Amino acid sequence: MRRRETLSAMAGLALAPAWAQAQERRRIVLGQSCPLTGPAAQLGLQMQAGAKLYFDALNAAGGINGLTVELKTLDDGYEPERCKANTEKFIAEEVLTLFGYVGTPTSLAALPLVNQHKLPFFAPLTGAEALRDPANRWAFHLRASYDDETALIVKQLTQLGLNKIGVFHQNDAYGKAGLDGVQQALLARKLAPHGVATVERNSVNVAAAVKTLVAAAPEAIVLVSAYKSCAAFIREARKAGFGGVFYNLSFVGTQALSDELGKEALGVVVSQVMPYPFGANATGVVAEYQAAVQRAGGDLKPNYTGIEGYLAAKVLSEGLRRMGGRPGRDALVGALESMGNYNAGGFAVKFAPGKHEASGFVELSMLTGDGKVRR
Repeated sequence: MRRRETLSAMAGLALAPAWAQAQERRRIVLGQSCPLTGPAAQLGLQMQAGAKLYFDALNAAGGINGLTVELKTLDDGYEPERCKANTEKFIAEEVLTLFGYVGTPTSLAALPLVNQHKLPFFAPLTGAEALRDPANRWAFHLRASYDDETALIVKQLTQLGLNKIGVFHQNDAYGKAGLDGVQQALLARKLAPHGVATVERNSVNVAAAVKTLVAAAPEAIVLVSAYKSCAAFIREARKAGFGGVFYNLSFVGTQALSDELGKEALGVVVSQVMPYPFGANATGVVAEYQAAVQRAGGDLKPNYTGIEGYLAAKVLSEGLRRMGGRPGRDALVGALESMGNYNAGGFAVKFAPGKHEASGFVELSMLTGDGKVRR
């Protein structure tokens, strides 16, 4: 009798989804596709590192309802086709949810598969409206949108009397999302971009863009690209005589941009959608994150992308906790939608049915010439 029961249980497990089988093995498996190599590598490495800080501590304390959380990360080099292939692999392995993807073109490549397979897609590092509108049952966004960021940038520039605003953007879905945001914010003030130039994704060939925008003579340039190309553009534009100001969207990777520019980072502005991760008097989730970084040791230091990964892991874990002992994809969606007033240590999360954007928080920061970031 006992043998028949055992065989029956094994047969049932074989027919169950892989995420259910993982649960039987006392773990919850997440899939993450992000750049770990190439010109955008620091974004993926920092996002992954921040998330692992939280998940490792969580697992050491017993996990969630007795289940450990396993984060599987695959490198996509910030290329859409590689991201799509990684996502197909995660689908074949039937992970419970996708987590912490990095980039607009890559996330958009994954989105049709997310919808087709009804797979939760949590906290991608992108603010593109194309991933938010129309609302998607499976996609949950932790950060504010690029429209929120560009609205604040244009508001500050115009309040300073700087109305001639150029745009340097990546020639892909991310760059278009940022350009659209700037155009909308300018249009509301009866203005238009004062010069526009592009760079190809994963390229630092910025000579033509520098020539175009320096000739247009804007007073400020909004940069919508990753850190390598933005650093190259800033450096070459200054050499070509541009004396205006540079404003970057958060996706640039603040620490990575600062590292690339060194002393030339002085005065460069970056919009931020996460709490300020520095300072000796931090409280709440920032203090938690700083303590986790300190415990990890090595070369790890606090940065904006790292705290985004940490916060994403913390918020997702709360959703997993709210499901109880039987994780499932529909159950995870319902659990996340129940977080209408969740305080993640000073970072407010407001999900609800039909509302999958947790936050509209945006502020501006300025880089110094010695590797620091000022608010």
